Amino acid sequence: MIDIPLSALEVAMVQTGTRALETLRDTAAFAQEMERLGYHRIWYAEHHHSPAIGAFPPVVLTAHAAASTSVIRLGSGGVLAPNHAPLALAEQFGTLAALHEDRVDLGIGRGPGTFDEGIARALRRGAGPTTDEEYRGDVAAILSFLVDEVALGPLPEPWLLASSVAGAGLAAELGLPIALAHHIRPENTLAAVERYRAAFTPSRWCAEPRVLVCVETVCAETEGEAARLLGPMEVVKAGLLKGRSDFPFPTPEEAAAHSFTPEERRALDGFRAQQAVGTPEAVVERLARLAEETGADELMLTTPVYDLRDRVSSYELIHQHLGAASARE
Repeated sequence: MIDIPLSALEVAMVQTGTRALETLRDTAAFAQEMERLGYHRIWYAEHHHSPAIGAFPPVVLTAHAAASTSVIRLGSGGVLAPNHAPLALAEQFGTLAALHEDRVDLGIGRGPGTFDEGIARALRRGAGPTTDEEYRGDVAAILSFLVDEVALGPLPEPWLLASSVAGAGLAAELGLPIALAHHIRPENTLAAVERYRAAFTPSRWCAEPRVLVCVETVCAETEGEAARLLGPMEVVKAGLLKGRSDFPFPTPEEAAAHSFTPEERRALDGFRAQQAVGTPEAVVERLARLAEETGADELMLTTPVYDLRDRVSSYELIHQHLGAASARE
């Protein structure tokens, strides 16, 4: 049984044959459905220049969803600190927190975020990649500006996103709650949790270690249907394995016709085994085991499937299974 909050990460996949406008409309509908089902929070990821993922600023998606919901928490998961001026981020999320009291999170991260150096340099006005020290300085500046320059009222809740032991060390040093990207680098999760808890220093933001683990989750009535729904994302991942990011997000039918190399299939199967894909019983069992292994305070589910109805259905099946299990106890 899972007795910790469950949340959602919205990646805003742009499906083949649709327009980005339709994806944007889906984000509001998705937020309303997650609120109806009782999920704790939704975060929006920052991406650029990918045909499969919309380049929608997390702050805009947060504001859009907040306007059509009432209680679910919303925020970035994450906004990529090197791409933005610290004061601008503090002002944007500080304003959202004032407008939507005690509902806004500021998840800060550092990752590719872009898929070519030209886009990265355009975002950063010609600057190159940040060093570890520059990134630490950006995060510290954001936190400082939230307190000293913004302070319009309730502050957004800051989180540090990480997928490595080094990132976990920074979250511990700054005394921030940590969101671990198990859905990206599952091989680092346990070591990162251990480092974070061992090195954690209390701060005004967090009195004790607080761990959220994000896991790729696709739930359907049968194993075969879950695998079918996951197919489009596996095509995109296979492209990334080849160093390519120009793959659009295909339909399940297109994905079913895609040929993977034996090496790709082994890599994809190995990754899938560390996530939560399958029937409600199998998915809930896997999520419960991951929560136990990591001692997570919260699990965030990311469900990159083609159709909004299938995505919502995945979350609903998990919700229903947990409710039925609770009723039996």
